[in-house]
Amino acid sequence: MEVKEYLQNADDSMQLAVEYLDDTLSHIRAGKASARLLDGIRVDYYGSQAPISNVANVSVPDARTIAITPWEKSMFKEIEKAIINSELGITPENNGEVIRLSIPPLTEDRRKQLVKQSKAEAETAKVSVRNARREAIEGLKKEIKQGLSEDAEKDAEADVQKLHDKYMKKIDTIFAEKEKEILTV
Repeated sequence: MEVKEYLQNADDSMQLAVEYLDDTLSHIRAGKASARLLDGIRVDYYGSQAPISNVANVSVPDARTIAITPWEKSMFKEIEKAIINSELGITPENNGEVIRLSIPPLTEDRRKQLVKQSKAEAETAKVSVRNARREAIEGLKKEIKQGLSEDAEKDAEADVQKLHDKYMKKIDTIFAEKEKEILTV
């Protein structure tokens, strides 16, 4: 394998870790309404599992409310059941036209709990980035036996370290933004 391939593989792995963290943190409720809170919830739609956004219009009319307008009347009960059975912890209100989710303000304890959960997710992403760096460096060391010069290997190792540092900084930034969002009352 070429040095560039090791760098590209490491870069791809690190990018995936950051994207996964971003997606995971988007599902953590921060006291503000967001349509992304419903991304993981699936409803039974003619025998298959579909995301709520595929069977209804999801909107955020204000900072504390999510409005769900099903395209078919038959979907009201399915959507309500899916939300109640989810880990969202919010009871839907149905007026026959729109399902409303009122996002309650978070208590101080709950905020601390969510920050701790976010920090754990960020740490998991950091471990993935470190593993990608380690795999790339191990691969480069093996390439020395295949004829790669030690200088080229050291340069490539420095490039891998730069990638590592760049993605660690991204993870810290994403976590800091989420922490700020959670702690903002």
